Order: sequence, then C-alpha cells, then structure tokens
Amino acid sequence: MVGHGPPSQVTKLLQGWRAGDREASDVLLPLVYDELRRLARHYLRDERPNHTLQSAALVHEAYFRLVEQELPAWEGRTHFFAVAAQLMRQVLVDYARRHRASKRGSGAFALSLDDAVSLPQRKDLDVIALDDALTTLAEIDPRQSKVVELRFFAGLSLEEISEVMEISTATAQREWTAARAWLHREISRRPSK
Repeated sequence: MVGHGPPSQVTKLLQGWRAGDREASDVLLPLVYDELRRLARHYLRDERPNHTLQSAALVHEAYFRLVEQELPAWEGRTHFFAVAAQLMRQVLVDYARRHRASKRGSGAFALSLDDAVSLPQRKDLDVIALDDALTTLAEIDPRQSKVVELRFFAGLSLEEISEVMEISTATAQREWTAARAWLHREISRRPSK
C-alpha cells in the first residue's frame, strides 16, 4: 500500500497514539492523509454529480470517528488503513441512509465497484445494498466479508490482506474469489432502487 513516511515511523506513531500521546496523532495525520484521500476518492469517484460528500470530508469524518473511539492495539500501518476503511464504510452508509431518508427512498447513493468486486451488469451499486450484502455475508462467512472489506474499502492487496488476517495469500485469493461470486449473486437478486 502506498503511503507517506516509512512504515516503522507510522507504526511507532500509532503505538504512541495508542499509549495516549496526543502529539503522535497530530504527527500521524499528515503522514497518512494522502493515502486516506486516495481511498476516499476511490469510493466517491462515480457518485451522482450533485452529491455533497467530498473526499476531504469523508477523510475528516472517518478520522474524527477514529479519534473518538477506543483505539485498537495497532499492529502497524496496514491495520490502521483497514480500520480507517471500515470507518469510511460506516460514514458512507450513514450518509447514504440520511440521503435516502431525505429523499423518501429515491436517489440511492451509488458506489462504483469498478474492477475491485467485478459485479457485471451492475457497475453502479447502491452503497446501502453493498453494506447489507456484506453484513449478510459476515453472518455466513466472517472471513470472506473481512477480505472484501479489506480489498474494496481499504484497497489492500491480497498479500497485505493475508498479512493482516494471518492467512496465506492463496487462502486470501480463494476467499476473495468466493466472496465476489456470492456478492454478485446476492446483489443481482436485489431490485435496483
């Protein structure tokens, strides 16, 4: 995963932040900000033209939520980006639900899956539908759901996923392939909003 600052520096700052060093969190943000913005731009790339959520706002809201929660025992920069991606997913879903509620069910918040999940014939996907499908998948197979979340929302490679999840790269690949097929079937069955 591309990012700023050597991994050891980011890991040390994460550990300092976890230990209560507020300066560490202040130093950390500039080091990881560009990578978080890249992730946010990826999520928002194919949104409706008049959406109001911008990548900077998504990064700031996710970072704010991160600072406000009890911090995990950071295992390194990859773990940090995985947690940040999970928070961005929550922000996007919350935003989509508010938008849908304000429109009384119309104008679903579309999220481009691009080649990441490769769902043919449904290039623009309602982020709420994706979240619902991932929640269902987590009940059936938590590991597959986590692989999708790390791959799509964190932008991690299969090698990075295998490191974070402590599984082989071949297992990560199998889980990714199976999860993509399951998501394709699940989302294709759902009516478009």
